Amino acid sequence: MALLTFTGAQPDNFRVEEWLADHENGELGALATYWYRQIRVLCPNMSELLHDSFPTACLGEYPFAYVGMHKAHVNLGFFYGAELPDPNELLQGAGRLGRHVKLRPDQAVDQTALNSLITAAYNDIDQRIKDD
Repeated sequence: MALLTFTGAQPDNFRVEEWLADHENGELGALATYWYRQIRVLCPNMSELLHDSFPTACLGEYPFAYVGMHKAHVNLGFFYGAELPDPNELLQGAGRLGRHVKLRPDQAVDQTALNSLITAAYNDIDQRIKDD
């Protein structure tokens, strides 16, 4: 299976930073901003871009995670999420590969489990690139 690629990803993408700054106020924006910045902390050497108007984390040109803000929730999405270990059963979705975790300001989230998913997604894309 060919890996999904996005052109234009770069470290510290100013457009992503502008998006985060524009959305950090309000409950949903704060949630989206927090989790995208958490991806940055957990994933060294990542690059980033806006894809479908959402901050998207890549390793080189290969996407692995994103945050998407919606009307009543934030999605923390994983491009190959269907193949990630998910012992806490946080991932939702029925697509062939993509999965997401639906985050709401009024619902507690298992931060350790989400951090593990982010790290797993980063390690997964790294291995996929090596195997490609």
